[in-house]
Amino acid sequence: MYKTQRMIAAGLCAGLFITITLALMMSCQVKDEKGSVNKKLKVVTALFPLYDFARNIGQDKAEVFLLLPPGLEPHSFEPKPADMIRLNQADLFIYTNPAMEPWAENVLKGIQTRSLHVLEAGRGIAMMADQDGQGRGGNKAGHGHEDGHRHDHDPGGRDPHIWLDFSNAEKMVDHILAGFIEKDPLNRDYYQRNADAYKQRLTDLDRQFRKGLSGCRKRVLVHGGHFAFGYLAERYGLKYVALSGFSPDAEPTPANLVRISKILKANDLHYLFYEELLLPRTAEMVAKETGASLLLLHGAHNISKEDFDRGVGFITLMQTNLEHLKRGLQCP
Repeated sequence: MYKTQRMIAAGLCAGLFITITLALMMSCQVKDEKGSVNKKLKVVTALFPLYDFARNIGQDKAEVFLLLPPGLEPHSFEPKPADMIRLNQADLFIYTNPAMEPWAENVLKGIQTRSLHVLEAGRGIAMMADQDGQGRGGNKAGHGHEDGHRHDHDPGGRDPHIWLDFSNAEKMVDHILAGFIEKDPLNRDYYQRNADAYKQRLTDLDRQFRKGLSGCRKRVLVHGGHFAFGYLAERYGLKYVALSGFSPDAEPTPANLVRISKILKANDLHYLFYEELLLPRTAEMVAKETGASLLLLHGAHNISKEDFDRGVGFITLMQTNLEHLKRGLQCP
């Protein structure tokens, strides 16, 4: 009888164990299924414009991370081991093009996961040449820079700041949208609506620039920094003169300093533009020599930690640019 009781007890214990195990498995399965439904797409972006485009497309269905630390000048960026870990855990990595982020190719060689989708947002967008004022098929605005310096990132001497032509920005949004849909097709309609709404904002922004810069007394944009605003100048019919070439590390020659000063005086320009996150020492020197005042023109490569924490977006930066351009070029 004792043996029978032991067998019954063992059977009850085994049954209880199986029941608990099945319950735990079902609980985990429900959790996993719920997690798969609510799982956010993990997106890593190289530069701020890409970050802002992606977060507007993904909104509450994506976790978008900016690889470039806020406040850091992008041309000197070097990914750290923590960045590699984040990339290996991501679903989607977005960069502009090999000319803008030359480090991307080497970084991607260290990716261990096959599930990461790598997206070149600038794919298929023609880049502007850097010499003789020649843009895509020739630039009627006649912009150029003075030292013939080629971009450190691209031996072909092409300008990678493509997002400063807002029609290019719309194409970049389309490419990013395609990446979102490929990784998360169930939310295709959600991403599509968000992308369409953001592209409409870019179209409206372009309209604001065309109207705001149409009646300016001055048509020469003089920039005391590296060649970054050629696309913007070409789109709105401005002549663009930069102090140095594509690389922000390029040292302007004395001849360039003299030439920039002469252009300011000859065109009776009262403002010299400088760019974000770089100390405008050379621009300050030219401004002091010519009596010009300095105005910020934001290239949106990256933003300060304060602006990042406040949630400042690409379109807001460009609207501020428009106000500064209208002041500097004496627009109505």
